[in-house]
Amino acid sequence: MAENSNPLLAGSALPFGLPDYDAILPEHYLPAFRAAFAAHRDEIAAITGNAAAPTFENTMEALERSGEALDRVARTFYTVSSADATPEIQAIDEELAPLMSAHRDSVQLDAELYARVRALAEQADTLGLTPEQRYLIERHHREMTLAGAALDPASKERLTAINQRLSSLTTTFEKNLLADTNDLAVFFDDARELDGLSDAELSAAGQAAADRGQPGRFAVTLTLFTGHPYLAVLTDRESRRRLMAASRARGIRGGANDNREVLLEIVRLRARRAAILGFPSHAAYVTADETAGSPEAVHDLLRRLAAPAARNARREAEKLQRIIDEGDDRFELAAHDWAFYTEQVRIAEYDIDTSAMRPWFEAERVLQDGVFRAASELYGLRFPERHDLHAYHPDARVFQVDEADGTPLGLFVLDLYARDTKRGGAWMNSIVAQAGLRGDAPVVVNNLNVAKPAGGLPTLLTLDQVTTLFHEFGHALHGLFATVTYPHFAGTSVCRDFVEFPSQVNEMWILWPEILASYARHVETNEPLPEDLVERLRATGSFNQGFATSEYLAAAWLDQAWHSLSEADAAAVTSVEEFEARALADIGLDDPAVPPRYSSTYFAHIFSGGYSAGYYSYIWSEVLDADTVEWFRENGGPTRTAGARFRARLLAVGGSKDPLEAYRDFRGREARIEPLLQRRGLTG
Repeated sequence: MAENSNPLLAGSALPFGLPDYDAILPEHYLPAFRAAFAAHRDEIAAITGNAAAPTFENTMEALERSGEALDRVARTFYTVSSADATPEIQAIDEELAPLMSAHRDSVQLDAELYARVRALAEQADTLGLTPEQRYLIERHHREMTLAGAALDPASKERLTAINQRLSSLTTTFEKNLLADTNDLAVFFDDARELDGLSDAELSAAGQAAADRGQPGRFAVTLTLFTGHPYLAVLTDRESRRRLMAASRARGIRGGANDNREVLLEIVRLRARRAAILGFPSHAAYVTADETAGSPEAVHDLLRRLAAPAARNARREAEKLQRIIDEGDDRFELAAHDWAFYTEQVRIAEYDIDTSAMRPWFEAERVLQDGVFRAASELYGLRFPERHDLHAYHPDARVFQVDEADGTPLGLFVLDLYARDTKRGGAWMNSIVAQAGLRGDAPVVVNNLNVAKPAGGLPTLLTLDQVTTLFHEFGHALHGLFATVTYPHFAGTSVCRDFVEFPSQVNEMWILWPEILASYARHVETNEPLPEDLVERLRATGSFNQGFATSEYLAAAWLDQAWHSLSEADAAAVTSVEEFEARALADIGLDDPAVPPRYSSTYFAHIFSGGYSAGYYSYIWSEVLDADTVEWFRENGGPTRTAGARFRARLLAVGGSKDPLEAYRDFRGREARIEPLLQRRGLTG
C-alpha cells in the first residue's frame, strides 16, 4: 500500500489531530506500523550516529522528537483494539504484539543510545538544565537501565525473546477473556427470573439476547469484576447463583478460551526476566520504579489493612445471615447473596434502596450537570459537543474542551456503552497526548460498559456507575491539563501507583451538595433527590466497607503473590486454583462469601493490562486521595481557587516531576494515612 494513500501516515487534518476514523480501514494499520517502525529506527540511528559529543539537544531532545509517527499510529490503533476489537482488529493485534515488543526493545536496549543518555546523566549537574530537562534525563536513564540496556548482548537477546513472547501471551489472555465473557452471557427465558431489574435493564437484556440470535429471551452480559451489579437487585436466588457462577467460570473451564496455562507462562516468564535483570521477583522489578519502592512496602500496607477489613466483613456477614434466617427459606450466606442482602440491611438501617435511586441518575444529566458541572466549577471548563467530529464507533461522542475564556484546550471522547467488541471494565486513554515540543494538544477517551437500553429508553445509572463516570473523568482531566514540554511526560505518564490519585479525588464531587443537586433529578418529574435521602446516603460512607475493602485487597494480594515468586518458585506452580487458595489463606482473605474482585483467569489488569505487580496502586493512591479530599473540604470545596492550585501543582505537571514531590508542593506536607483508615472504617 502506498504511503500517500494511507490515512494513518498522511496525518489528520481534523481539529486537534483527531484521527480520521471514517477513512481508516483495518488494512491500513499494519503497513502504517511497518513504515512508522522504519522511520523511528532511522531517527534513532541519526542520534547514535552523531559523531558530536552528546548534548541535551542532540540526544534527549532528538530522542523526544523521534517516533512521532509511531506514537500517532499506535494511539490510534490501541484505542480501537480495546474498545472495538472486531475479529479483523484482533488478528492485527496478535500479529502486531511481538513486532511492537521487538521494536520497543530495539530502542530501550540500544547500547549506543544508552551510552549517550548515561553520559548526560553523569554530567547533569554541569549542563545548566531546567528541572524538567534534568528529570527527563533521569527518567530515560532509569528506565533504560531497568529495561536491561546495561546488560551484555546475550542477556539482551534473551530479554527480547521473553518480551516478544510476553506480548503475544498478554494479547492471547485478553482475546480469550473477551471471547469467554461473551460466551458466558447468561440467558433467561422468563422476565420473572429477572425480577428486580428496571424496565431499561430488562430492555437491554432482551436486546442482548436478540443480538445473539435468540429473540424472546433475555441475556445478561458479564462485567469484568466478579460481582455483577445486578446481584444487588435480582430477587430470584437461582438467577443470582447462575450469574455469579458464570462470572467466576471465565478462563477456567477448559476449551480454547481457558487462561490458566497462558497466565502460568506469563508468571514464569516475568520471573525469569526479573532474574536476568538482577531482581528477585517481578514485583521487586516493578516497584523499584514506583513510589512504593519495594514489594515489602506494599505487603506491609496490604497486611495492615487486611486484618481489620476481614474482621469488618465477618461482622457484615453476621448481619446478612440474620436477615436470611428471619425469612421463610433459610440457607447459608453465599457470595451470590451478599449484594442482595446488603441492600436489605441498607434499607433496614438507613432506609436507602440504591436500586430505587436509579431514576435520579439519568446518564446524560449525570454527565452534563454532574461530571461537566464539577469541572466547570473547579476549573472554568466548557464542553460543547462536536457533532461534526466522528470517533471510532457511532456510540463514541466527541466534545471540545474549552477554557473559561473560550481558548480551546483539547477534545474529550466518551464511549459509554457495552458491546461484544469492547473489553470489560472502564478506562481512560489518550488518542493524542499533549506535548509542547510537538505542538500537540490532548485528545482523551473515557470508556465505560453500561448496558444500552433498547427502544430509546433513558439510560439510568447505578450509584456505582455514577462513581465510575466521575472516576474516569478524573483521569481525563489529568490528560487534558498536562502542560509539559516533552512527550515522555505527557498526561497520565506517571508512576503506576500514583496514576489513580487524581481520578479518585474526582469522585468526591458526586455527593457535594451543589453538584448533586444539579444532576440528581428524577428522569420523569425533575424532582431532586430528597434531602433526607442524601443525608442518609452520606451517613453510609463506611457501610459495607468490610466487604469492599476485602474483595479489593484479595485481588491486590493475588497480584502480589503471583509476581513475588522467584524464577524457581514460579516454575513450581502448576495449579492456578491451589495457588490462589494458598495466597488468600496467607493474608486471611479466604472467605468464600467474599471472593476476590478479580480471580486470576479474568484478572485483565495484571495479565493483559499495565498493572502487573501494581494493582495495589488503588489503595496506595487512596492514601493521597483521602488526604486531598480533607484539604478540599478545608478550602471551600469546588472553588476556582482550590481548582487552580490542584490543577497547577498536580495535574498540569504530568510526569515531569517526582509525584510525591508534586504532592508535597500541593499539600504542604506528606500525606497522612488516617483519613483513609477512617473512610474505610478500619480504625476500630
